Amino acid sequence: MGVLQFVKSQFLCHLLICYVFLASGLIINFLQLFTLPLWPIDKQLYRKVNCRLGYSIASQMVALLDWWSGTECTLYTDPQSCQLFGKENAIVILNHNFEIDFLCGWTFCERFGVLGSSKVLAKKELSYVPVIGWMWYFLEIVFCKRKWEEDRRTVAQSLQNIRDYPENYWFLLHCEGTRFTEKKHQISMQVAEAKGLPKLKHHLLPRTKGFCITAQNLRNSVTAVYDSTINFRNNENPTLLGVLSGKKYHADLYVRRIPMDTIPEDEAECSAWLHKLYQEKDAFQEQYCKTGRFPGPTAHPPRRIWPLLNWLFWASVLLYPLFRLLVTLISAGSSVTLLSFAALCVAGQCAQRPGLVWPDLQVEHHGGILTAFSVINPFFFISTHCWQTDCG
Repeated sequence: MGVLQFVKSQFLCHLLICYVFLASGLIINFLQLFTLPLWPIDKQLYRKVNCRLGYSIASQMVALLDWWSGTECTLYTDPQSCQLFGKENAIVILNHNFEIDFLCGWTFCERFGVLGSSKVLAKKELSYVPVIGWMWYFLEIVFCKRKWEEDRRTVAQSLQNIRDYPENYWFLLHCEGTRFTEKKHQISMQVAEAKGLPKLKHHLLPRTKGFCITAQNLRNSVTAVYDSTINFRNNENPTLLGVLSGKKYHADLYVRRIPMDTIPEDEAECSAWLHKLYQEKDAFQEQYCKTGRFPGPTAHPPRRIWPLLNWLFWASVLLYPLFRLLVTLISAGSSVTLLSFAALCVAGQCAQRPGLVWPDLQVEHHGGILTAFSVINPFFFISTHCWQTDCG
């Protein structure tokens, strides 16, 4: 392990990254609050301003993957489709097999300039969470309560509201509703057998209602569906802790552009279409497992410098006063203060290695999995709660 990699793996370094993210996020949330008077005066200006403010939060996480971890992503798609990415509104269907696949989805958005305006279908509870949840509220993210009779009306209305959005946007969906595990897969395939549906090997059975209502309400606003399937080389199982520790991963993303006018409007036919799509996704994953690649030509969209510059700006603004405060406290503090700070760092370092302190500690909570590490790592909270919707 090199010196730089050793530094990246230290708890104190992670604590500073989380501090910059949380502190800057709260400042931006505060600024977003002051944009509310713009809504009745000029709704489109309000939206454009909040796209930039939201980008300043979300791009910090993209910078973590792109610049801190150095994770590489190879895009498998045809050149004609690639030319349209970022230039049209689209629904993006993502598989949900990995802890960082949501982050890869955001990176995909960033590479083509639509990160600030990207949309998701998220749990209503997230709208109350500082930083990410509050940012999504101002960005008109579509929230659902996971009660279909209520969601049918409220989700449809929220989708109708973004049809005239002034920026090109991608609407990201995890149609499986939750992250893939062997236990969930076994239960899902029992449901597939009971419904007479073909079994899937690498995916859970898609929940069709959320996709169908999205397609119905965004038709003629979005021009295509991007069927996106991600995997990682050498059987890597990437984690947010790995990314935070600077570990480099190699992602392969297969994207098919499907014109919106080829997707059935009828709800039953649309559901059948989505099930067929997941059977095809399953075949692509099986091919990847056997050959180590997806079909078709590859592309390498370059990293953009803006996420890094944005993070460096916030780090310079927020870390300098923090360091001055720490120097003052340490110089004026007693040996007890110094030992307490050292003990905190050691405890945090151990917390990132669950096997040393609490083997396989897991707690089911609101459809996600929390570990003790989530107490000091907001990125873990986001990964376990983002987009794990249960919209039928």
